[in-house]
Amino acid sequence: MNDILARRARRATVGIALSAALVAGIAPVTAIAAETSSHTGAVALQMEDAAAAKEKAYAAMQEALKKLKAAEDAASPERIAGINNMIASDQELRDIMLAHAAECRELLPAMQANVDAAQAKYDEASNLVSSLQAKLEALKALGDEAPSEAIKQLRSEIMAAKLQEESCKTTLDSYQRRLESQERQIQRFESAAEEVKAHIDEETAKRDALLGDLEKAQAAYDDACKAYEEAKAAADKATSPEIT
Repeated sequence: MNDILARRARRATVGIALSAALVAGIAPVTAIAAETSSHTGAVALQMEDAAAAKEKAYAAMQEALKKLKAAEDAASPERIAGINNMIASDQELRDIMLAHAAECRELLPAMQANVDAAQAKYDEASNLVSSLQAKLEALKALGDEAPSEAIKQLRSEIMAAKLQEESCKTTLDSYQRRLESQERQIQRFESAAEEVKAHIDEETAKRDALLGDLEKAQAAYDDACKAYEEAKAAADKATSPEIT
């Protein structure tokens, strides 16, 4: 039925062309030849464009495939696993360093308390020395009326107080050095942990970039394959018997 209708349509088209040619004073054979030549040229141009589009789509698909393979090599399972292992190892090391820093920090309050107590004893010893020296100066101001035994006693007490002051100062310095050393140790642990964290972030970013590039390359290849299938279908349609 479709063939019959198609033939009727072609006969109608030829009839119209003949009628137009007769009106224009052109020979029927010449008019039909011109109509056929024009149609054939248009079909040939359409086929050529479709074939070119197909070739272009195929080249794009091959280029996308090349990039996909490169992305797959860059983000191979072995490489991703290696990066993940490195991240896990670094994270374990960072946790250990932070744990050490936390342990050291727990001792700070007690060490600070020792410093404060030593400082209080040193201040007390210093005040005693100052007080005794003030009493001695007051006795000396009396001149000959000053009791020599009292002056001698004060000098003895001042000497003992100064020895105590020096001992307290030594203890205070010792506690302060321990506290400062502990704080530096904490700083070293925390700084090392920060360096490891920076390396973890760097490796994580590298891994995510590789996987992201792979995902983009896969999507681009899928789009290129779809475009090629569409171009191929259009080229096949252009060369089908119905078109030609």
